[in-house]
This record gives sequence, C-alpha cells and structure tokens, in this order.
Amino acid sequence: KQAEMLSDEDLDLRKQQSSQVAQSLGWDEAATRRYLIDAQIAQAGWEVNNPQEVEKEHKLTNFKGTPSGRGAVDYVFWGDDGKPLAVLEAKKTSRSVQDGREQVRLYADALEETYRQRPVLFYSNGYQLFIWDDAVYNTPRQLFNFYDKESLQKLFFQRQYKQDLTQNYPNRCQNIAGRMYQTAAIKAVAESFQNQRRSALIVQATGTGKTRVAIALIHLLLEKKWAKRVLFLCDRRELRRQADEAFKDFLPSEPRCLVGETGEIDNAARVYVSTYPAMMNRFAQLNTGYFDVIVADESHRSIYNKYGDIFDYFDALRVGLTATPVSFISRNTYSLFGCENQMPTYSFDLEEAWAHEPPYLARYVVKEMTTEFLREGIRYDQLSAEQKRQLEEDLGEEEAQNADFEAAQLGKDIFSYATDSAIITNLMEKGLRAKYGRLGKTIIFAQSQKHAEHLEKIFCQLYPQYGTAMCKVIHHGIQHVDHLIEEFKQPDNAFRIAVSVDMLDTGIDVPEILNLVFAK
Repeated sequence: KQAEMLSDEDLDLRKQQSSQVAQSLGWDEAATRRYLIDAQIAQAGWEVNNPQEVEKEHKLTNFKGTPSGRGAVDYVFWGDDGKPLAVLEAKKTSRSVQDGREQVRLYADALEETYRQRPVLFYSNGYQLFIWDDAVYNTPRQLFNFYDKESLQKLFFQRQYKQDLTQNYPNRCQNIAGRMYQTAAIKAVAESFQNQRRSALIVQATGTGKTRVAIALIHLLLEKKWAKRVLFLCDRRELRRQADEAFKDFLPSEPRCLVGETGEIDNAARVYVSTYPAMMNRFAQLNTGYFDVIVADESHRSIYNKYGDIFDYFDALRVGLTATPVSFISRNTYSLFGCENQMPTYSFDLEEAWAHEPPYLARYVVKEMTTEFLREGIRYDQLSAEQKRQLEEDLGEEEAQNADFEAAQLGKDIFSYATDSAIITNLMEKGLRAKYGRLGKTIIFAQSQKHAEHLEKIFCQLYPQYGTAMCKVIHHGIQHVDHLIEEFKQPDNAFRIAVSVDMLDTGIDVPEILNLVFAK
C-alpha cells in the first residue's frame, strides 16, 4: 500500500489497472468470494466457515428487490444474541464495487424487518471494500478491511447510547481548556462531527494549548459515548512522554496505554499515546475498527508521506493539530483532515493571541546578529594573517589553503570558532534575564549534532565558571536524553542553555524559555 497521497488522475489510473487485472483473471463472483473476500473476513477474526458467525447465502422471503420476495444475502455476520450485526454484498472483481450498494441496502431492510435490528452494510468486489452504517451516516466510506465482532458490537452500543456533542457541554472540558478560543475550537469540531463529518483540523499558534484542547475534546467524545478507544499520535518519544503526563494530569481516571513501552497493546485502556513509528510497527495487529478517534499532533505534510498507512488502516474520526499558519498548510494535510475548501475547522493565530487583552502570548523581538563569515563565507585568500593561522590550526595547512566555503556551509561542513564565539558571547551579554539576574532559559538551534557539540565546547572555553552545568547538548544521540530534557524544564536550576538540532523545535513545553538562538 502506497503511503503517499495520490492525485485524482493517479487514482483513476490505478482503478483502470486494477480492473484490467481483474478482467484478465476472469474471476466470477464465486471465485472472488472464495479467493479474496473469504480470506479478508478470516483475517478480521471471523470464523468464515462457521454459519453461526458468518452465514453465506442467507435466505430471505421479504426481499423487496424481487417480485417474489425471495433473495439470498451473500454474507450475514451474526451477533452472540442471534441478531445480524452486518450484511455483505459481494460482486465479482470486474464489477464496480458501487454496484452492490443499493442491493445490500435492500438486504438490510429485509433483515431489519425480521430481527428488529438494522445491520451494518458492507459491499465489496474483492479489491475495494465499503462500509455504510446508514442508521448513523448518510454517506458510505471505504475500509481497509472488515470490522471484527467486537468492533461491530461497539457500533451498536454507540448507536444506542451516544449523545449529541453540541448539547450539555461538560464542565470538565471547561476546566481542562477554558479559554474562549479553546472552547470555540472544541465546539467547532463537535459540531462538525455531529453533522456527519469524520475529520477535523485545528490550527493554533504555538503556546496556545493545543494539547489541552485535544484532551478536552477527547473527554467530550468519551463522555458522550462517541468513543471507546482514542489514539493520540506524536512524532517523538519526548512528546509522547509529555502527552502522557498531560493526560495523567487532566484525565487521571482514564486508563492509558503508552504504546511502544512494551510489545503489548492493553485492550483495557481508553487512551493510547504513541509515536508514529511505534504505531507503524503495531497497527497491523489491531482491527480496522479498533480505535474510534485518532488525534494527530503536529500534523503536517511529512506525516502523511511517512505514516499515511495508519490513517488509511483505521476507520476512525480524525483530528489534526498543527501550529503551521493557515497559508502554509499543504493541500495533502487539508485533504487528510477533510478540509476540501482548504480552510481548517478552527483557527487561532498569533495575531489573535497578541490582540487579546491581556495578551495570551508574549510578543517576540527579533535581534539579528551577523559576522563577516556568516555573510560572505570563508575563503582562505580573503582572510587576515591571524584568521589564516587559526584556520590552519583547525583544518590543517593544506586543507585550510584550499578553503572555499559558502556562508550556508558554516556549521555543516566547517565550524568557525570566531563566529560561534560571537554567537555565545552575544547571548551571554544581551540575552533576556530571569529572576536574580540569571540568563533566562535558552535554546540554541545548531546546524548539526557536531555543530551543537562544538558550540558547547566553545561555551565551556569562554565561560569555564559555568561549563556544562549551565550549557548542555540535547539531541537524539545523547544517552539519557529524556532525563536531560526534564532537567532543562525545571525553572530554577543551573541548566540555562540547551543546544539542540531538531529535538526541541516543535511541541516541547518549556514555558520558562526567554531566548531562542538560531545558529544556522
């Protein structure tokens, strides 16, 4: 299965190719069922040859599709109470899957009349599978695979007990995310889901509480019986741990599963917190209907490019969270979260946060600092005698004499002691201070791991009285890096400067940060 988002033209081509292959195989409906559909049903955990679970050719006498009322349902999936959970109409591979839609609806009408329970509708041609729970949704949707019995039973529970998301807003949601714009975001998603949309995208500026909004929304969906299990996805282990702590603080009574800590998935949990890679390694062991809601933190284009199979596999409500400004969000992200008009479900940007009285966010001030090397690069024949001597010490005489580096290469292919010293000194002299006159918590973003280590080394040379008690490198190659991040988050300790590459660039919650230095 391809993870990239295909264009309409690509999809049409794939369908034509699939149809051509199916026609070349020449499978009739019986062969399609035997070789494709039966295997898919079995893969979903059904005993396909046990008529008490999956009955084939179930006879009807009240079928409105024939004058006599007689008909035969291709497959009926039975519940433990002897009532139909689902009905499936199969077509041969060369037929359009949509040819089965109205026929299966008439089968469901007949079964509902007999058993006083409307089954869920499936229809398939072996290559494409659709579900239509028309007691709840007016629009069918494509599935990766069949629901298992537990997932179908969950649908019937939700039919009976789920409540209107737009009525009787829970006080606890207000306690978790009570700012005006946070409540508005939750209610916008709730209204969208209530109106039968199944995807939503929330855009909020960094620092405005996207995680709180997500947790309050999850509480609403659990409380209103729209969800039994919720998956919260983030892209790094540190963000997974941070999200887990937030759920522990705001929803302490909800059982949680930290996916990836062990090889097991706890079926008794209600909230599952996972990185994208951890779920990629495990999703195939779960049923398509296992999760009711997927919340994707820091949603952007690369998420679908790398991890689109997760969203394709699970038949769940989707909520995307991002701080990316509306005008920079990719078409793929909008499409993934059901915003075909390229407008998010809800947006609250920096300007709105600043405009509030009092402001929700502090305004930032940009102070540019440059050096000749940062502007012009390094060329040996343009250096002073002292600069040539230092470059020769750093690189060796022969390599230094051949030096011809563009400005963009500094920190990547070559390190400049003078430039990095100027960056460190400028921070120590002009950086914003916290209480007691100490340097405010600071992140320096380096070009690479080696550049980060070079900056730490220079800091220790310039300020040995502070050394690595004050300035430490944080990147994926550091042992016990989670402990370092926790140490950095403590507001009043000696650890004031974290030198990072990309590990602290999105999602890390450190309210005490006063200075950001972009040394790249």
